[in-house]
Amino acid sequence: MILDDNILAQVKQVFAGLKHDYIFKVACNSATDIGKEMVEFFTQFASTSQKIGIEVMDINSDKAVTSIIRDKVPTGISFRMIPGGHEFTSLLLAVLNADGQGKTLPDEATISRIKRLKGEISLTTYASLECTNCPDVVQALNQMALYNDNIASETVDGNLAVAEVEALGVKSVPTVFANGEQLWVGKGSLGEILDKLEEKFGSYESTESATPKEFDLLVIGGGPAGAASAIYSARKGIKVGVIAQRVGGQVKETTGIENVISVLHTTGEKLAADLKLHMQDYPIEIFDSRTVEEVELKDKTKRVKVKGGELFTAPQVIIATGARWRRMNVEGESDYIGHGIGFCVHCDGPFFKDKDVAVIGGGNSGIEAAIDLAQVCRHVDVFEFLDVLKADTVLQEKVKTLPNVSIHLSQQVVKVTGDGKTLEGLDVKDRVTGEVKHYKEDGIFIQIGLQPNSEVFVPQVGSNGRGEIEIDAFCRTDIPGVYAAGDVSSVPFKQIIIAMGEGAKAALSAFDDRIRTL
Repeated sequence: MILDDNILAQVKQVFAGLKHDYIFKVACNSATDIGKEMVEFFTQFASTSQKIGIEVMDINSDKAVTSIIRDKVPTGISFRMIPGGHEFTSLLLAVLNADGQGKTLPDEATISRIKRLKGEISLTTYASLECTNCPDVVQALNQMALYNDNIASETVDGNLAVAEVEALGVKSVPTVFANGEQLWVGKGSLGEILDKLEEKFGSYESTESATPKEFDLLVIGGGPAGAASAIYSARKGIKVGVIAQRVGGQVKETTGIENVISVLHTTGEKLAADLKLHMQDYPIEIFDSRTVEEVELKDKTKRVKVKGGELFTAPQVIIATGARWRRMNVEGESDYIGHGIGFCVHCDGPFFKDKDVAVIGGGNSGIEAAIDLAQVCRHVDVFEFLDVLKADTVLQEKVKTLPNVSIHLSQQVVKVTGDGKTLEGLDVKDRVTGEVKHYKEDGIFIQIGLQPNSEVFVPQVGSNGRGEIEIDAFCRTDIPGVYAAGDVSSVPFKQIIIAMGEGAKAALSAFDDRIRTL
């Protein structure tokens, strides 16, 4: 039995309220192992509800794919995999969302944007059952297929399509192809990928009214700083709106979190869910899957426009947009993102089993990455720009015990090399001698810190040389009524607990200024 009785019992409870009829249409060669396993898996899954049936179509192919049919009409969602592991939730939500159920359904404004996408769009996502970033992408694309009849979303297990993955040069998951062309690599929210699809395929003009949504305070960003800002502000009784690409922000990428005081251990996914749950306990309006396109902050009434045309206004704004992985910005880097260059060791490390890889960065994340990779890779080179490692002592002591890890200090990567499709290595300059040396590597993992998500704001708000928004001790910027908190700001030390505190401080400062102004 593939699915145990406890899981089947839980699924049966979840599906108790299904309103529509569903068919899992399995197309496979039932004589092959994968064919047999897929039929068994979906037969068991379908047994959880009288509303679900299964049809098997024997084909002469080594591919095995299952499509979801709702009320005899294809939903556009299919799985070329046995969706276990992290993708089990994606299958569960595909059925629930098709039924109009689930807490993750997009709001009307986002659905409208999905429906306005132009053309026939075939989306193929290469994923891994061990990947923690893949489900968000898979579930977002499945929702797009549900709301736009011209979109199809297929999820493929890279381990079951090895030749296909190698032919496409895929070395990072999730990787999304749209009509045969690479569209997206790595973590992503529905809003981010929707932005990309609009850029590539275009969108029909909205016929909806652009009447601004008015608030007392707008929080831009849904991570720890943004959530704290929203909660503290809502507790003061003012009308709060949160605009975010995704609730949780970069926290969702973190697997284990053990330094939030009083919480012995949690995960990024759980913390993100808890942040949303806490905000929903207050009358806070959350607008996720939004990308800020334009801001007007210097007037008394601040205006924020997001992609898709929605407008938001408020007399006060707290910027809490966090940060993203910093890139090296060297020749060849952009050519191999997803084709040898990655950021998530947990997701992409298995692609480099028994191969040579490089880790760029000697801080905590870099050394942790090297320790993890050393378990699966043949050899790991760590390149650090400074003349000392910045990682905690306990991590440095651990990495020094690993015979297949080499540490290179005072090194600057100057170029990434390859044949245009496959990464071959990198050129590194010794900052002491000036000598440039070439290292052959099968993969590169970049772990060199964070870059603030401040681009849309800094033309109006003061910032430092690192692009961080400058704030005073009260999180005030140089514009009255505009505040910044967390990793996007100049506050030292980028930590979850610090971001939460800064978010609370920004909210209290904004309220104090509001009272004084009144």
